[in-house]
Amino acid sequence: MRIGLIGTGRIGAFHAGVLARHPEVESLVVADADATRAAQVAGAIGAGAAPTVAALLDHALDAVVIASATAAHAELIGRAAEAGLPAFCEKPIALDVPGTLGALRAVEAAGTELQLGFMRRFDAGYAAAREAVRTGRLGRLHTVRAATSDPAPPPAAYLPLSGGLFRDCLVHDFDILRWVTGREVVEVYATGSDAGPAMFREAGDVDTAGALLTLDDGTLATATATRCNGAGYDVRMELAGELDQIAVGLDDRTPLTSVEPSGPPAPVKPWPGFLERFAPAYEAELDAFVRLVRGEAPNPCDGREALEALRIAEACERSRRERRPVALAEIPS
Repeated sequence: MRIGLIGTGRIGAFHAGVLARHPEVESLVVADADATRAAQVAGAIGAGAAPTVAALLDHALDAVVIASATAAHAELIGRAAEAGLPAFCEKPIALDVPGTLGALRAVEAAGTELQLGFMRRFDAGYAAAREAVRTGRLGRLHTVRAATSDPAPPPAAYLPLSGGLFRDCLVHDFDILRWVTGREVVEVYATGSDAGPAMFREAGDVDTAGALLTLDDGTLATATATRCNGAGYDVRMELAGELDQIAVGLDDRTPLTSVEPSGPPAPVKPWPGFLERFAPAYEAELDAFVRLVRGEAPNPCDGREALEALRIAEACERSRRERRPVALAEIPS
């Protein structure tokens, strides 16, 4: 299989390494707006480098992986579809619903495949939680608590391009909430705080946020996120039902210290970031994409799934700004 990869930043370089090692990938060519960086990444893994995206698409490719800057995702999805190529794209498709719908229409018109990079769907813990919910092990699910905490803020220049904490970060929690529970969010009530570094206020963003979400069966879920968790990278989900309660992301590397006399000790090596925490999941999602392209498996996360997660994020951002509950029916689909 011949794959082209667009974008060789942190996640793009990681994806390039995974694809270069994949037994079904015969050749890999990469491109980036920074051609020098693309050449360096290609040289480190024995891949080819194209000077431009157009040059990359001129190769006889079987598929494209898009890991570019977010603002370019929708256009690149459209170009891949126009070329008749199945595409894997890092989330999000676009930073707004109209841009997302436009890219989805391009894929539908071309009859190609689009898989989105919601890697938590491929994490062993979340998969086990989904199984527990779907088999009835927990009984009636009544409460879900999700948290994503980054150890340090991103660069200031990234914030105005990110879409904000709900669209850039909590969108993962919104997607995995739907995937694990099998339910839809019908209403949100969200708020945020910009009391941290000044760059968040300057970007019109928040460094910490929380949302209360009501699911269509009455289950209540909370989702919180922060960019300022000095203890380490912390991503967890707790699911409580009438029969049992379980947790995802609770292990000896969780950056959480109990102050109870008989509680577990502080982690010796807390998770430093998302690449380390979810490395196996990132590899699994790209393997799933390869199998999708080969016709061996269905699409595990198509573009419509990304649209639904974005609609929840949009509702939360509207709720934060307008200081009111927002029904998902208010957000176009």
